[in-house]
Amino acid sequence: MKRVITLIAAMTLTVSAFAQQSLMGGQTAKSPEINPDGTVTFRIIAPKARQVQVTGDFIPPIQANTNGMRMDTPATIDMVEKNGVWEYTTPVLEPEFYSYVFKVDGVATLDPSNIYQYRDVATWTNFFIISREKGDKGDLYSVNKVAHGDMAKVWYDSPTLELSRRMTVYTPAGYYDKGNKTKYPVLYVLHGAGGDEDAWQNYGRAAMILDNLIAAGKVKPCIVVMPNGNPNTSAAPGEWSAGLYATSMSGGAGFPPAKAGIPESFGDIMGYVESHYRVLTGPANTAICGLSMGGGHSFNTSLLNPGKFGYIGLFSAAASVPSDVAQKAQFETRMKALFAAKPKLYYIAIGKTDFLYQSSAGLRQFLDDNGYPYEYRETDGGHIWRNWRIYLTEFAQKAFK
Repeated sequence: MKRVITLIAAMTLTVSAFAQQSLMGGQTAKSPEINPDGTVTFRIIAPKARQVQVTGDFIPPIQANTNGMRMDTPATIDMVEKNGVWEYTTPVLEPEFYSYVFKVDGVATLDPSNIYQYRDVATWTNFFIISREKGDKGDLYSVNKVAHGDMAKVWYDSPTLELSRRMTVYTPAGYYDKGNKTKYPVLYVLHGAGGDEDAWQNYGRAAMILDNLIAAGKVKPCIVVMPNGNPNTSAAPGEWSAGLYATSMSGGAGFPPAKAGIPESFGDIMGYVESHYRVLTGPANTAICGLSMGGGHSFNTSLLNPGKFGYIGLFSAAASVPSDVAQKAQFETRMKALFAAKPKLYYIAIGKTDFLYQSSAGLRQFLDDNGYPYEYRETDGGHIWRNWRIYLTEFAQKAFK
């Protein structure tokens, strides 16, 4: 997950001040400006600042080896000041969905000229999209003139967790049309540590990806379910009775321990979906995938339910072969049952500099040693949304075929 913002309270005050100034007719700068040559110019008015930097995923990260693990950390670039306006122009950027923030004298600051922003865990960032032609990644992640599915925030009861919980559900265009009795396959998409049921909708651009791929005939119309993966919470921060608590990478930190895990309680999610939506059932019509922690949840949920999911996707997954002898024996038994059910697709994808790369390699070695079939996708970069959007795009096109 991105960690470019460390002083959330200071950032909030700074952004509030800029917003009020803008509303009252104060100065703003054109930022970001996407130039005809494919470069992007950032500007911010800060005449009293001593140093202003920009950091974002358009800058190659700093790669380091920490405790034997490869880690990517965000890099920063100094901006240049002229008459109180700080400016930086990038090299030519490839089509993509990019995020960034400024650092004004070390304080993370959202771009006051850019209203487009998202939260990832406790980090707010601005974003912009570059697209050069139909079908490139920037176009795929944009809202286009195609038929749109609906996104709903749905509450369901989880008897296993003893909670009423919320999830995001995407229904494809036409689902609610009068007279439509079509049943659809279901894709369950799980978020990573610190995320919630909003993560794939926001940074993941799930609705845009599905709308555009379905419109292009590349994905079969399907229902997409994005649950909250923190088993001791009900919903995203501020969206349930716990109030305005602080967010963290551990999601439900400070709340009572969960009654069970997400894999153990996944039947509650599926039970609600299958009883409230027109769904096709069986492994040929049921897929599950997730990133990081959600990849681990997908991994373990499929192990607990052999034959339930015909399509399983592990994106930078927190999944590995146990080293404990007893646990490994149970793991081997469950993997044998899973592949005996002959899933149509077991998809593993990870970035070359992802800190979970070695554990993923160990899992792939186990699969190879046992002759279990899988598809493998390796990309540049590390544990980042840019990769996870790619993996969802590819996995969705392979499902339900």
